[in-house]
Amino acid sequence: MTLFEDILLTVDFDRTLTDPHGKIPPRNFQAIEYFMANGGTFTVNTGRSAVTFHDYLELIPHNAPFLMYNGSAAYAHGELTQIKPIDLDVWEVLDTVHRLVPDLNLEVQGVNKHYLVEPHPDLVALYEACRWQYTYATRDLDMRPFIKFSLFGTPSKPEVANLYLRTPEEQRRFQEVEQTILELYGDKVDVYYAAPRIIDVHAKGVSKIAAARTLQANLGKKLLVCVGDAENDIPMLDGADHAFCPADGRVANLYNTVCPCAQGAVADVIYKKIPEILGLQLDIVE
Repeated sequence: MTLFEDILLTVDFDRTLTDPHGKIPPRNFQAIEYFMANGGTFTVNTGRSAVTFHDYLELIPHNAPFLMYNGSAAYAHGELTQIKPIDLDVWEVLDTVHRLVPDLNLEVQGVNKHYLVEPHPDLVALYEACRWQYTYATRDLDMRPFIKFSLFGTPSKPEVANLYLRTPEEQRRFQEVEQTILELYGDKVDVYYAAPRIIDVHAKGVSKIAAARTLQANLGKKLLVCVGDAENDIPMLDGADHAFCPADGRVANLYNTVCPCAQGAVADVIYKKIPEILGLQLDIVE
């Protein structure tokens, strides 16, 4: 069947496709399979790197390349493609940022591993708990392509969910750091918040919406539908033909909402919202 053949659906990962604890509700899996079986094209559009998304590459049903690093690269057939590196010297950036912002954890997100710059032990504990591949940044390592670097607040627990918690003092500090980075490198980079305690920095002009629109054009799809929950999803949601947010998303007040992420927000979009967009009356039995 080809009910959804005109649709490209790209969705954020953390707290959109997953619940707040990083688990994907079974309802979402079922809905994605239904969507693709009926002609739809589905992929994930995430700020995560290939390293932190590795466990999901074969788990999540999809029929288009994954979009990663906030749109800085795509992943298909076992390799990263369409890489858009930062046009700066990696060590000049690391030396400068680490000197100016020693209180935050600095990392470079590479193709096969992350490179940590004098990290706090609690951040290393998070990496170990999540089984993310990492090493310590040293000058003998070739960290190219320079896809993205990030600044982390130190987690108090080795859980990804802890990166979504911050104090008002931390918020003010992150705003100061963002301004510092833009003053230094604003002609070369853009800055997004992947989570309340993560600042992502990547090449100027890179975004989730640019990656999604490029994919849409390559596939010849008429409509782009996007789902996201946080500040780094705003360009994607604003630029989509139709945009939705889980009811418990951080930017839920700005967009049409579906059920909370733990209840299967992506499934709600597939089973309810996309048929409405297409003017279809479907009797879907879940």
